[in-house]
Amino acid sequence: MPRHSDGRSSRQLDRSPGSGAATPTIGAVETSRASATGSDSASPAATLRHTLHERGLRMTPQRQLVLDAVRELGHATPEQVCSQVQRAAPAVNITTVYRTLDLLERLGLVRHTHLGHGAPNYSAEEHEHVHVVCHGCGTVTEAPTTLMSDLADRLDSGLGFELDVSHVALSGLCRNCRAGTSQ
Repeated sequence: MPRHSDGRSSRQLDRSPGSGAATPTIGAVETSRASATGSDSASPAATLRHTLHERGLRMTPQRQLVLDAVRELGHATPEQVCSQVQRAAPAVNITTVYRTLDLLERLGLVRHTHLGHGAPNYSAEEHEHVHVVCHGCGTVTEAPTTLMSDLADRLDSGLGFELDVSHVALSGLCRNCRAGTSQ
């Protein structure tokens, strides 16, 4: 990998107009410390950078690309996230994506839900809905969490169990599959 005069390595150099200075990037994500000091305090990149820094971790372009991909895709499997990331940075592999998703979840920046027997689906948004998954056609519908209120109350009062209704996926057959009209 090429090295800059200051010892840093990068996949690609981006020259800012008028400055003549090279900024190392992967995809469109800057890796220099200068990008960490900008006035983008409310941006997703700044949020990730701050969260990582608070925990003694480094901001990497791969971490930012994975978080950006999850945000852009909404609900996505690690494979879908990897495909999205590889559009900007083809060298990023699925192992990096899985590790990054795990870290981002531990940091509270993404969360996962199992929508069936396959890989989990990740989202960067708070889930204020329950996933209803059809076994027949695979359709995923979002239902309000209030539908689970009675069950959550019964579990709490009967078992002392607090249900995280935003992390629930219910499986069954949709209206079309029950009627035999699904394609």
